Amino acid sequence: MTPTQSIAQRCTAQARLSSPLGPILLARTEAGLAGAWFESQKWHPAELNAPEAADDPLLQRAAAQINEYFAGSRSHFDLPLDLHGTPFQQTVWRALCAIDAGATESYATVARRIGTPQAVRAVGAAVGRNPVSVIVPCHRVVGANGSLTGYAGGLERKRALLALEGAL
Repeated sequence: MTPTQSIAQRCTAQARLSSPLGPILLARTEAGLAGAWFESQKWHPAELNAPEAADDPLLQRAAAQINEYFAGSRSHFDLPLDLHGTPFQQTVWRALCAIDAGATESYATVARRIGTPQAVRAVGAAVGRNPVSVIVPCHRVVGANGSLTGYAGGLERKRALLALEGAL
């Protein structure tokens, strides 16, 4: 079972949000926010086994915080997360949350921070599978030379997110 399938099967509610970078699908489980995917991004679930629930309090709170982020009035998110992935992926995703808005780190730096300096490619793969775009800031991870490499939502979105945060 892949992390996306796990999310698709465990979701209890979903909602769609318009953003300056395109529609975002939000999904939650009983435990917290489990997904925030840009439309057509890599690893976007084809279908969730959950009702549309724009009035769900957690999904409303997530949408409000994402809107505040795009308006420039929020740089960190305060939401309960229920991230489905391997223990290694979850360790990487937690490490991403420590990268401040307006800053970037290389994949190698993230690998060193989690105690696996030899696992740069594995860190890259885990970053790419982040199920909550923007909220867990995978867009803040760049190549060793500062180049914008890989982003499941597309490099144009990555560039726009980093520009919004003043990192470019």
